[in-house]
Amino acid sequence: MLTKKQFDLLSEMEHSPASTQRALAKKAGMSLGAVNKISNELISLGYCENGNVTKAGLDALEPYRVKRAVIMAAGFGSRLVPVTLNTPKPLVRVNGKRIIDSLLDAIVGVGITEIYLVRGYLSEQFDQLLAKYPTIKLIENPFYNEANNISSVMCARSHLQNTYICEADLLLYNHDLIKKYQYSTNYLGVPVEKTDDWCFTCKNGYISKMSIGGVNCFHMFGISYWNDADGARLAKHIEQVYDSPGGKERYWDQVAFDYFPDQYKITVRECTFDDIAEIDTYKELCKIDPAYCVRG
Repeated sequence: MLTKKQFDLLSEMEHSPASTQRALAKKAGMSLGAVNKISNELISLGYCENGNVTKAGLDALEPYRVKRAVIMAAGFGSRLVPVTLNTPKPLVRVNGKRIIDSLLDAIVGVGITEIYLVRGYLSEQFDQLLAKYPTIKLIENPFYNEANNISSVMCARSHLQNTYICEADLLLYNHDLIKKYQYSTNYLGVPVEKTDDWCFTCKNGYISKMSIGGVNCFHMFGISYWNDADGARLAKHIEQVYDSPGGKERYWDQVAFDYFPDQYKITVRECTFDDIAEIDTYKELCKIDPAYCVRG
């Protein structure tokens, strides 16, 4: 098993072959001295040579390869009315491109072909995605209008191991947020001094609390990765909470953080607001794509 630092460097070498140590240090978030030390470790293990990953190195990375993605696309998107009256929010075009395409292009770009999309509102419109993304498997959520988004994960609970779980309405500016390999269960987050939005507070390197609003925390974005063990555990816990009194009213993320916090060790994978955006309101849509303002 690779150490976290060995994994970070080796996976970055695989992503950017023949990079200089200085470039690797910047991309992996390490000091130049650390890169030199870990590079020597990887060379001695036979995992890299002349800045390139060897077959043994690829074999060492293989257990960390992300196998599948679950995309939650069942909701109405009420705050984006009138645009969503006739179009599901993920299929709304922003600057000429469907919102969901930025996510799907990133997922397909790292070789993930096992993709599950959970649909509900105006579900038949998602058929259009199959022309560009033929490997998508569509899952129906018949409860999207009477339950919270936990119902979508409930419908896809057989596919949560070694999986990205993604909200479908995120606009990815940086496709590198979707990695081919992941070391451990994590959520995307942006470090902030203060936010009124959903956020994470961390303790000893792990998420200790999810809340609406916080200080010295991480603004939460709806892309997470669940390893094999955590994904299997999550599937059971989702089912337990969903079938409990009031469970259908919960956000799926609350299952791990509020109901079973001692059974998961989840880290934050840092990004920036330049990497990703969530279009929540019509006003935000107009700001990103002024063409909608003209229509108004």
